[in-house]
Amino acid sequence: MDANDSDETGERSDGASGAGRACEGAGTAGATGAAGASDRAGGRTGTVDLDRTDTGYRAWLKEAVRKVQADANRSADTHLLRFPLPESWGIDLYLKDESTHPTGSLKHRLARSLFLYGLCNGWIRPGKPVIEASSGSTAVSEAYFAGLIGVPFVAVLPRTTAHEKQRLIEFHGGRCHLVDDPRTVYEVSARLAAETGGHYMDQFTYAERATDWRGNNNIAESMFQQLRRERYPDPAWIVATAGTGGTSATIARYVHYMQHDTRICVADPENSCFFDGWLTGDKSVSCERGSRIEGIGRPRMEPSFVPGAIDRMMKVPDAASVAAVRALDTAIGRKAGGSTGTGLWGAFKIIAEMVAEGRTGSVVTLICDPGDRYLDKYYSDAWLAAQGLDIAPYAAAIDAFLADGSWPD
Repeated sequence: MDANDSDETGERSDGASGAGRACEGAGTAGATGAAGASDRAGGRTGTVDLDRTDTGYRAWLKEAVRKVQADANRSADTHLLRFPLPESWGIDLYLKDESTHPTGSLKHRLARSLFLYGLCNGWIRPGKPVIEASSGSTAVSEAYFAGLIGVPFVAVLPRTTAHEKQRLIEFHGGRCHLVDDPRTVYEVSARLAAETGGHYMDQFTYAERATDWRGNNNIAESMFQQLRRERYPDPAWIVATAGTGGTSATIARYVHYMQHDTRICVADPENSCFFDGWLTGDKSVSCERGSRIEGIGRPRMEPSFVPGAIDRMMKVPDAASVAAVRALDTAIGRKAGGSTGTGLWGAFKIIAEMVAEGRTGSVVTLICDPGDRYLDKYYSDAWLAAQGLDIAPYAAAIDAFLADGSWPD
């Protein structure tokens, strides 16, 4: 058991500690009585023994775990796509396309892991709701898995969450609980779980520990397996983005565990404090506004973010993220969400440095979710104008980069 598991056990047992002490006293009294009866029966020492086996629950649990694991067994691995770059550079850029999961995003892997973690810990119970704080994509995937095992699901979302995400949550059988202040999603989720007797999944705490970072077909192992026949099978850099921090933690830990030389960069959007917390080492940093790039960026340093595992971070302007995701559509005909653009901008910048230094190699980033969820945002000029975002300078910078490898100072 690692330190995180110890903390988790403490957190989860606080509410029962008083009852445990009371039972301890009752158990002592019971032990005396049992011992007396045992002594009278034949002089043996009494043993306090309480068996709470619930055969009905165990049968439900076994079937629920089977259904979640069967979903993974049915799902083919996601594709590793190539972004076209000039052959003369000697650099390959790959995009791990997580938008092809059954629920359309990178968060499908996370939701599966969180459900298995919650089920195997005994936290998810038949008939009791699962509650989650989310900016949308995790909630879509969790609604799917809740429906798969037959438990209610409630997503606590900022009111600004894309309408298409809200529709998908409801399509999969979930219910949306909207809040005006994105910073309140945590406390509202915990309160709803307490009121309903349900389980607050809390992706922002458990994302980094629910996934087996040593392998077991996690996203990092999948990347390296798919790269093994490429000309540069060990990428120079993997560029991720952070919503919970769990993906970057999994990739970084796997790279270190497998002794690869690959370095890890996390690209952070505006109105997010991951970069500031990583830079200063201050876990208490916060920001007042929510991120415009849905799925990544947080107003606080989330517990699942592991700054010590990360080699490099970038603070990417939101307009640059939008310009990059539109450039992706032009280059390979795939629309993706804004978080994909944040990571792609970071990958472009790193590749420009490699070109300038005459280095060859490969770089990997992610397609996190599909762009059809954001047609009224990142692909809408009216939305950009309302947000005061001018993507023209960043689009021009990308065009110049793709032409000759240059990067603006």
